[in-house]
Amino acid sequence: MKWTQRRSDFLRLIRFQRVETESYGVRATSAEVLDLLGLSMALNRSIPPSLDELMLFGTEGLNVMTRLIKGSTSSQKKKATIKLNGVKVLAPVASPSKIICLGLNYRDHAAEQNAPLPDEPIIFMKPRTAVIGPDESIVKPAFVKELDYEAELAVVIGKRGKNIAVKDAKTHIFGYTCFNDVSARDIQFKDKQWTRGKSFNTFAPMGPCITTTDQIGDPTNLWIRTRVNGELRQNSSTHNMVFNVYQIVHQLSRVMTLEPSDVIATGTPAGVAFAMKPKPKFLSPGDVVEIEIENIGKLRNPVAAATTRF
Repeated sequence: MKWTQRRSDFLRLIRFQRVETESYGVRATSAEVLDLLGLSMALNRSIPPSLDELMLFGTEGLNVMTRLIKGSTSSQKKKATIKLNGVKVLAPVASPSKIICLGLNYRDHAAEQNAPLPDEPIIFMKPRTAVIGPDESIVKPAFVKELDYEAELAVVIGKRGKNIAVKDAKTHIFGYTCFNDVSARDIQFKDKQWTRGKSFNTFAPMGPCITTTDQIGDPTNLWIRTRVNGELRQNSSTHNMVFNVYQIVHQLSRVMTLEPSDVIATGTPAGVAFAMKPKPKFLSPGDVVEIEIENIGKLRNPVAAATTRF
């Protein structure tokens, strides 16, 4: 493995566990990660001790990381590079201060429900206890009958702000990740509001990495897909959003202060299980859901039955 100094080599951030130690790093290749804490210790250089804390520093945190990598030799980087199959990749945001989600934010998703497009973002919240990472199981409670997936581009906030202008929104975004807004549709539609049906533990898978703002490309035109057991279910583009990521940051910041490590799930495109014709294809234990977004990667989660009935 040969390291180069292109930005694309070190701005996909991964949080991981090795044995009993948590660390974070940057993807070196599809199969390797550069352990930044290991590299900093070898060089006797200080960096934030966790990915969540790196986000608190926003652009300056990324600059510290960049200087660390550029200031190390190829040999030092090689020694700090480990195989991804030897670690457990974790959700990239360990403890979001808020998880804010949007409903009906794709034109094709609204169309498949014959629903009008919203004039303003429709928002709801998920608890951070719902967060899981790649390859962790989405747990289906026994009393949930209609379990559904929703592929979403998630915005990770890196700079505190209130009443943020659309033109300034990019400077408040740390990066982007894949998000699955798992939903118990029977409960969601029974309640006629969305919190309970979307807040179960394990109902907020995210990952596998954070692609930083200057690496993502154009976040308003990324393809987004979902496969269940290999079957393509969702296949769209963020270009179909009603409100794009910058408009979303603006609109939400009019309501609440956005803070570093906040996660904003920006809505899902057409192809969700409950809207499939002629019959919905809800998730069952044993299914595998894969969400993939351009320039980020693939988030894979199996579905498992709850071990308790309650």
